[in-house]
Amino acid sequence: MRIAVDLNRCQGYAQCAFLAPEVFAMHGEESLLYSPEAGEEQREKVMQAAAACPVQAILVDAVDAPAEAVSGAR
Repeated sequence: MRIAVDLNRCQGYAQCAFLAPEVFAMHGEESLLYSPEAGEEQREKVMQAAAACPVQAILVDAVDAPAEAVSGAR
């Protein structure tokens, strides 16, 4: 799974670091550090972090997502 954060949009609310600390971390009060690639075991936490971002700065590449996650099929 590939992750991109628009660092120009990020305001440092740190919701992502709280929800997915293995992938996102705050460096100081406003700088975000993140891993651009995360394993499938982190998918749920990363998706929650992306949804919780107040400025929607986190983008998750759906290309690597399982087909049922992309299509909504079960």
